[in-house]
Amino acid sequence: MSSTFGGLTQEPAELADILIVDDMPEKLLVFETVLEELGQNIVSVRSGSDALREILRREFAVILLDVNMPDIDGFETAGLIRRYKRSAHTPIIFITSYADEVQTVRGYSLGAVDYILSPVVPEVLRSKVKVFVDLHLMQRRLRVQADERVALAQAEAARVAAEESTQRAGFLSHASSVLGGSLDLEVGARRLIELVVPGLADRATVVLPGETDDHTQVFRSEGSPPEVSGCPMTSLEPDERDAIARSMAERRVVQVAREVEGSGWGPPAAAVPLMIGQKVLGTLWIDPVRDAANPLHWGTLEDLAGRAAIAFENARLYRTLQVEIEERRAAETKLQESSRRKDEFLAMLSHELRNPLAPIRNALEVIRRVAPPDPKLSWATDVTGRQVKHLTRLVEELLDVARISQGKIALQTEVLDLRTVISMALETARPALESRSHRVTHRLPDHPVLLRGDAARLAQVVSNLLHNAAKYTESGGDVSVVLEVTSGLASITVSDTGIGIEADLLPNVFDLFEQGKRSLDRSQGGLGVGLTLVQRLVRLHKGDVSVTSRGAGQGSTFRVVLPCLSEVVTPQAEPDVPAAEAAATSASRVLVVDDNRDAAATTAMCLEIAGHEVRTVHDGLQALALAPTFAPDVVVLDIGLPGLDGYAVAARLRALPQTSRSLMIAVTGYGRDAERQQALDAGFDAHLVKPAEPVRLVELIARWRESAAGGAGSAAPFTA
Repeated sequence: MSSTFGGLTQEPAELADILIVDDMPEKLLVFETVLEELGQNIVSVRSGSDALREILRREFAVILLDVNMPDIDGFETAGLIRRYKRSAHTPIIFITSYADEVQTVRGYSLGAVDYILSPVVPEVLRSKVKVFVDLHLMQRRLRVQADERVALAQAEAARVAAEESTQRAGFLSHASSVLGGSLDLEVGARRLIELVVPGLADRATVVLPGETDDHTQVFRSEGSPPEVSGCPMTSLEPDERDAIARSMAERRVVQVAREVEGSGWGPPAAAVPLMIGQKVLGTLWIDPVRDAANPLHWGTLEDLAGRAAIAFENARLYRTLQVEIEERRAAETKLQESSRRKDEFLAMLSHELRNPLAPIRNALEVIRRVAPPDPKLSWATDVTGRQVKHLTRLVEELLDVARISQGKIALQTEVLDLRTVISMALETARPALESRSHRVTHRLPDHPVLLRGDAARLAQVVSNLLHNAAKYTESGGDVSVVLEVTSGLASITVSDTGIGIEADLLPNVFDLFEQGKRSLDRSQGGLGVGLTLVQRLVRLHKGDVSVTSRGAGQGSTFRVVLPCLSEVVTPQAEPDVPAAEAAATSASRVLVVDDNRDAAATTAMCLEIAGHEVRTVHDGLQALALAPTFAPDVVVLDIGLPGLDGYAVAARLRALPQTSRSLMIAVTGYGRDAERQQALDAGFDAHLVKPAEPVRLVELIARWRESAAGGAGSAAPFTA
């Protein structure tokens, strides 16, 4: 069923609600029967309270209200209905058996639209209710249409805004791509002007201020089609310069009104600051501003200026970075040059420090060979020999700073007994411990504790820990060394009763150059390198080192853990001096070339004691002159010779028929890997670093003689 009213068609689905309020069921039935033909939704209640409850739930087209009801009469109910916003204007028809003038006035004052006397005339009741129902449905339809028109207008506005936003976003995205495509300020300024002209303005100027007016960059568009060119600041119009200065100072857009001759005021010009945060990088001048009445257009200009500012800042940062890179490269070049000079200096210093050690070691070997048997003399030579070896290792560590700082320390590993290592370390540290009257105790296992490692380096680890304990323990304190083996791991514990370690220093105690608080007299000495070297040497042996301390004055405990050998292959004992001498099947002619006369003399004496015929010279030219007549089987040649160095002498000796197949041994203070390789490339068969052990020299000659006797045909290369 559908109805038509005022040209509006009511669809069947749209039903109006009609409220009937009467306390008598039979009257409710009559009203429902009469109004049923309208085809609307009829709601019947029997009291004023129920009526109010229904009004809260829905909106009614008309209310039929009985005047006489037991709880709340019709007039009171109507008054309460009018208090609700939803039902304040809902038509109310009073139904009563009688109506005097007073009741009628009161009912109309409460917003009643009609009075119907009971019993009702069905046609009259139906027609009156239908009028209000049709009016309600029409109003509802009008509201729906109005809402639809509003929604349509909003949708259209949203579509237009979306299109403008899309175009704006596309333009700004393109601008970001164009402006970010170069890290050159001039290129960026030109591209910004090309984005503005002619799309957003007829003319544009970009001002990028420098430290002074002479450094300020100005770019502007001229002509049609526009061409971008640089110009001085003085070429700008006064109002343009003033607006640009105000825009940069006040950090805001400054508009300048433009009067068009004969037609009033035209679109303004504007200076837009190029800003990142509160930092002003420059100004964009636009003349005139297109579509100046559109706020979105100004927003686009400000966004464009912001993106240009980012691009210009990136260009400035890049230029600054380039300068820093160039400065860093120059600094690195200086550092490399300084490092090269340092390496050269250390190499020369190494040579000069090792040279005195060579004759000391050789002289000590001569004493061992020729001195009469005497226990005290034997003890003195043994102690001196060990200290020479230790001093040699210390010199190497001191000079090769780069190797220590980078942890590049090559180990000479062998199967060793840790008990022997600890004994060596105790002897090395004894002077430091005895100088402060420390009570030293040690506890070692009865059985060997074998592992594979560098005996000298491990002894250095323990001796460094002992020196550290001696340094930081007051005179008369206790120092202990304990060696234990548990689950295949050897543990070396060095404890003291010294000053302890502060809690804030404890985590960094193994860092390079790290030390605790020291007294003004610096009596404890040291550079803060010892514990760092301990940690790195232990790690090279696949072990670990840790430290504990209960605080200041509570002493400290260092614990070194190293992996032991599960299966030990007994190493072949190195031949002693007599065995090495016996290995030489016959005497050799040996030419010793060294500008250090003491080193040459002591080396020659050791070789002569071993049974060899020896000649000594002190520069390369003397060696080349003597070689053809002496025809040496072996040449012991120093590298750092005056005039002609050892590399050149070796090359010339190889060219002589008398020495082309001789064993050539480089004995030098230059011990870096590059110098070792250079010696082998120059024709040397072996490379020994000063101070070379005489026993080692004798062994090399013996092995070479055995190789030659075995039919090898030529001496095989030897490596030290």
